[in-house]
Amino acid sequence: MNPILLQLRDVEKDYRGLRPLRIRALDVRHGESVALLGFDQITAELFVNLVTGAVTPDAGVVRAFGQSTSEITDADAWLASLDRFGILSERAVLLDQLTVAQNLAVPFTLELAPIPDPVMANVRRLSGEVGIHGGELERLVATVTPSVRARVRLARALALDPLILLAEHPNAALPADDVAGFAADLSRAIATRRIASVTLTADRTFAEAIAEHVLTLQPATGELKARAGWRSWLGR
Repeated sequence: MNPILLQLRDVEKDYRGLRPLRIRALDVRHGESVALLGFDQITAELFVNLVTGAVTPDAGVVRAFGQSTSEITDADAWLASLDRFGILSERAVLLDQLTVAQNLAVPFTLELAPIPDPVMANVRRLSGEVGIHGGELERLVATVTPSVRARVRLARALALDPLILLAEHPNAALPADDVAGFAADLSRAIATRRIASVTLTADRTFAEAIAEHVLTLQPATGELKARAGWRSWLGR
């Protein structure tokens, strides 16, 4: 059986909202894709911060790669753990004054004019993987469509070969006509890499297009419930 990469049990975190964020139980195994409904922008960011160890829970346990995040007290150890996550978020800064290719090169080098040939090979591989066409690579990020911006963020999140992709409402800024295409590219990238993923979204159709398991948060109890007809898989 695939190992559990991410595990939450009886987690509670106060964030000055109507009630604390509560998550009763969640297991994410290597290679599994999970979509979570019921998280707004604030709680989605808090969830990502909890599972990456940027913040610790007030109660309960978050384990990433077998280690409780509360046990990480050394900055170097935290950074090493963080490297195993790819984070797809509007919070990820894009450099509008640089080209798409230069933005994709940033995870590998600060030599951007010109981009070294080995790095450019990585840029082309990533761009093809996420559905960025060759002609878009030389455009300034400030001039590209929301769909291309979303794919630049996705490529950046995948650049350093994470074990888990965490996505915060990745389709929220997309025009309705672009959502299905982006879902297809996201799903294909996850499947091709055989990585785990957790996507927080408000769009059930998008969730079902990109994830094997779709769960909805019950805020009062913290339970994550699958819709009737979906296979029960928590607590395996």
